[in-house]
Amino acid sequence: MKIATWNIERLKHKSALPEIHTVLVELNADILVLTETDSRIHLSKFKTCITTPSLSELDAKTYSQTEHRVAIYTNYEVINQFETCDNYTSLCVEVATPKGNLIIYGTIIGIYGNRNPNFKTDLLQQIADIESLSKKGNFCFIGDYNTSFSDNYYFTNYGRIILDEAFEKNTLKLVTRNQPECIDHIAISKSFITDKIVEIQEWNHDKKLSDHKGIAVHLKSSTVFILTYLLFYYF
Repeated sequence: MKIATWNIERLKHKSALPEIHTVLVELNADILVLTETDSRIHLSKFKTCITTPSLSELDAKTYSQTEHRVAIYTNYEVINQFETCDNYTSLCVEVATPKGNLIIYGTIIGIYGNRNPNFKTDLLQQIADIESLSKKGNFCFIGDYNTSFSDNYYFTNYGRIILDEAFEKNTLKLVTRNQPECIDHIAISKSFITDKIVEIQEWNHDKKLSDHKGIAVHLKSSTVFILTYLLFYYF
């Protein structure tokens, strides 16, 4: 299973849309969360795409009708959708995967960055969502955190501390923690990945398609991994 996220910067690099589309298709993700996204991205390989409302409903002068803060793409069956603290900025659905049901909470923490008071407001409201929604089953908190964890790239101590406390309290693991220059992240219930090998994939390192790197986690069965290794090694 591959879970991926990318902030595409409101499609400011519209001329590169064909390349962005190719990257997303070749990624071959089972669950893809795009933030600062745009409905002009058509990913027909996915059976389902659920988005937050058009931002033009909030501000028609600033945003076009095609702009959305969050979109969740998947080929898994969507069996439930949950209310969030801000339905324009966060989106939460439950999907039925071969490894069990998983609640996907796609979001942006602080739409104006982590120096604006909006960041703290968003953070605390979303922490409350994590605490309530993670109790319903295996949970994945994914999207633009506006916070790096492994370096000084872009962060606030406050944001790091609050998120780490929330993840610990609600038994989530930040599997993308050690990625440098990374502010888009994926945290998953420990119970969902306890028997998995986790591989990390990144793209857009040169920031030509967006001002964010994209990031994905590939969850592989540890049993299959060990058997493959043994077969390769001994035969």
